[in-house]
Amino acid sequence: MEATKKKLGKGFWFLACTDIFERLSYYLGRSLILIFVTASIATGGLGLSESQGATMQSLLTACAYGLPLFTGVVCDRFIGARYVTPFGMLLCGLGYFLGSIAHGPGMVYAMIACVSGGLSLYKVGSLMGRVVKDKTQLDSAFSIRYTLVNVGSFIGTFAVGILYKDVFAHDGVLGFAPCFKIAAVVMVLGAAWFALSTKFMGEVGKKPYKNEKTEEELAAEAKLRAELKDNKKEIPLTTVEKKRIAAIILVSGFSIIFWLFWNLAYLPVYYYWTKHANWIIGGYEIPLTWFDSCNAIFCVILGPVTALLWRKLAERPQGDMSLFRKTGIGIGILGLGYVFMCMLDVMRGTGKVSCIWLILFAFLLTLGEMFFSPLGNSFISKYAPSRYYSTMGAVWGLATFFASFAYGPLYGATFGGNFEFKHVCIGIAIVAAITALVLFALDKKLSSLVEED
Repeated sequence: MEATKKKLGKGFWFLACTDIFERLSYYLGRSLILIFVTASIATGGLGLSESQGATMQSLLTACAYGLPLFTGVVCDRFIGARYVTPFGMLLCGLGYFLGSIAHGPGMVYAMIACVSGGLSLYKVGSLMGRVVKDKTQLDSAFSIRYTLVNVGSFIGTFAVGILYKDVFAHDGVLGFAPCFKIAAVVMVLGAAWFALSTKFMGEVGKKPYKNEKTEEELAAEAKLRAELKDNKKEIPLTTVEKKRIAAIILVSGFSIIFWLFWNLAYLPVYYYWTKHANWIIGGYEIPLTWFDSCNAIFCVILGPVTALLWRKLAERPQGDMSLFRKTGIGIGILGLGYVFMCMLDVMRGTGKVSCIWLILFAFLLTLGEMFFSPLGNSFISKYAPSRYYSTMGAVWGLATFFASFAYGPLYGATFGGNFEFKHVCIGIAIVAAITALVLFALDKKLSSLVEED
């Protein structure tokens, strides 16, 4: 690990630690929305329905991953990413503060608007892809980044369960407002940390990405200009660049299936397993948000493991596995998670299972996630043309955007419909298996899109 630190440099590590602040606040706030808006007014909540809570949470997630498509164009063509990022973090802080004073759904929607708008300006991932110069280190670097991201996620989801329910609760009123205020303060501190990080970033992010081309792009552009005898400011995309854009769009499209089923898996935990699992261990009632913490802590554990795995695979004569193959493996493992959830339902009969069993379910979700989610930014850093670099990063995020809008209605049509719980689980597992097989079958054709002519 020490050798890796030296290769990645201070800029990488400072940027990666910025993610701790951002994810801590995001998951604290995101986890709290489901509980805050559905808790009774007497306990400090808004007294809304479960479907309204699910809609609000999915709206936050969808907008946080959809709006970057527009701000990506800004960073690619007009403003350097290092300048918009701290502004976005402060806007998020304002949003969480609005959540702390919310007394109705209108203020919650204002919080969602500020937080999602701020996150669309948060460009640490794209900056990191430029700070790490060695492309062979990118998969490993982004896996390590995922570990630090989930340090923040774990603290946020673990702490919020104790804070709102125990520390800040008073006379039967739960401590929602202080938790949202903590999220706001953490984002302000994160903006200050990012400002410190810029000292170690060199010139990265000072200009729009179209003016920060890689050496490979500069060489290709010089060759093309010589062939065309044309000195126009911007030459057309090459065939290779067009194919690489297509590859990014395709792998992003397949990842929609993963995130749809991944997000969907959380709703049965909050709604079905609250009734059919025993959440009391040693006399203490386990907060529901701790299920999210399981995912975060498993990401922290698996991040260095997968980073080492990708580095070892990259050293092979045939190189690493393609992202398409890794995505197929991730979707396949996610399908196994649904098979396991079906087995739990069969095992409980008419009784309840211990919530401890759901920890293994969380592990399967996380294992599938680690096989491709951290690597999307790496793939884009390797292959996206600089003039569309931030925009292509936003395209990767669109998978979460579409999945976030879809998983609420899908829950209502499946788990919330007239189907048996275990039958829905098996149906999803079958779709996941078919998708994985398709990705394996098309791997060579899809991978050829990013190769040099």
